[in-house]
Amino acid sequence: MDWDKLRIFHAVADAGSLTHAGDVLHLSQSAVSRQVRALEESLNTTLFHRHARGLILTEQGELLFEATRAMSKRLDSAAARIRDSEEEVFGELRVTTTTGFGSLWLAPRLPALYEKFPDLKIDLMLEERVLDLPMREADVAIRMKEPSQADLIRKRLMSVRMLLYASPEYLARYGTPESIEDINTHRLICQNPTSAQVGAGANLVQHLMTYDIRSTLTVNNYFGVLQAVINHLGIGVLPDYLMQDFPNLVRVLPDVQSVEVPVFLAYPEEMRQSKRIAAFRDFVQDEIITYRKRMKDQALS
Repeated sequence: MDWDKLRIFHAVADAGSLTHAGDVLHLSQSAVSRQVRALEESLNTTLFHRHARGLILTEQGELLFEATRAMSKRLDSAAARIRDSEEEVFGELRVTTTTGFGSLWLAPRLPALYEKFPDLKIDLMLEERVLDLPMREADVAIRMKEPSQADLIRKRLMSVRMLLYASPEYLARYGTPESIEDINTHRLICQNPTSAQVGAGANLVQHLMTYDIRSTLTVNNYFGVLQAVINHLGIGVLPDYLMQDFPNLVRVLPDVQSVEVPVFLAYPEEMRQSKRIAAFRDFVQDEIITYRKRMKDQALS
């Protein structure tokens, strides 16, 4: 099968248009069309349904596109490994983690990484969905549970718990609850138990909701919960890693907490020699050592 024709087919299938694919490939629309027709003739099948609004893959086209998509990801991986054979740390690094951890813990610490490696280009993908690392949806992941996918290198980084926090201003106005039963006289700010989140956080929220709380604010990520808490709206369920960067928050009901949530860093086995991943991994580990030391110092002070 002609590799060049497959490359052109993949671009057309990805763009859904001969014209757009031609722009990407720097070819004329007629040249792209000829190559697609030649590929269809060599396979003795129709790969696209032609419509006024564009091209739609046939069933056979979908099968071929799935294959070329996998090939493209493998080629990207090979190119990344070749680039990583250089001595310098540079190029794109796609990092995936949760919205809360990525926005509240990781992103504020990235200036130190860029200062050391100014030629890095980090694509930070914050979402609760678990991306497929072996299929190259991302290069490295920080996850709130041990990854189950095969062919991954895993390293446990730390553990977090979900705790209750409020601002001093809120507590001065509404009082500090002395027992968990008092929580029903306060506004609870948390993630909706049905939204995508770690099970430990959802379980804690479900438990708190059994106390007939009079007023709630639910948000679909911890960044929103934090913003509501620091603006004195109520008592929030938040991860304990926030305490270092928001020392003015007051922990409420110290006996109320979730079970531990393990935090893992993972990347594909085939990226073991990647200098970009090694630089990122070492940076995160160093930041966690610093974080733990500061938390210990805060606890002793």
